Amino acid sequence: MAREDFRFCHPFRVRYSEVDRQNVAYNSHYLTWFDVAIWEYVKALPFDLSAYVESSGNDLHTVKALVEFRKSAEFDQDIEACVRVGRIGRSSLTFTCELHAAGSDDLLATGEVVWVNTDQAAHKSTALPEDLTQRVRAFEKTAPKG
Repeated sequence: MAREDFRFCHPFRVRYSEVDRQNVAYNSHYLTWFDVAIWEYVKALPFDLSAYVESSGNDLHTVKALVEFRKSAEFDQDIEACVRVGRIGRSSLTFTCELHAAGSDDLLATGEVVWVNTDQAAHKSTALPEDLTQRVRAFEKTAPKG
């Protein structure tokens, strides 16, 4: 995707504890950066996920996480994790993620994370809250599929 298709990006700096001896970020940290950026995206909607979980008895679970590496993120590099919702299903949100060098189109990685809304007592998927889907549609530059 073009970087300008993302309305939301969250900044990070690659920390010493996130790199190996070659000063390259360990692969697992890319998912952490995407996960944190998704949480910040939801807060920016704004949607209070913690209040939703407490009041509804539902929660959103990650059921899929994919990262495709393009270039290495390096020690002390400023980076941005960009997030958008690419698809809204009955019970799921599919997040499209990209990791860029800060302030540039330099693509380091792409990703996809799928959340499913789950009834915690029944242990089954359940419809997404309408308030959340409306906020996502209003927030996004390009309408999500679904």
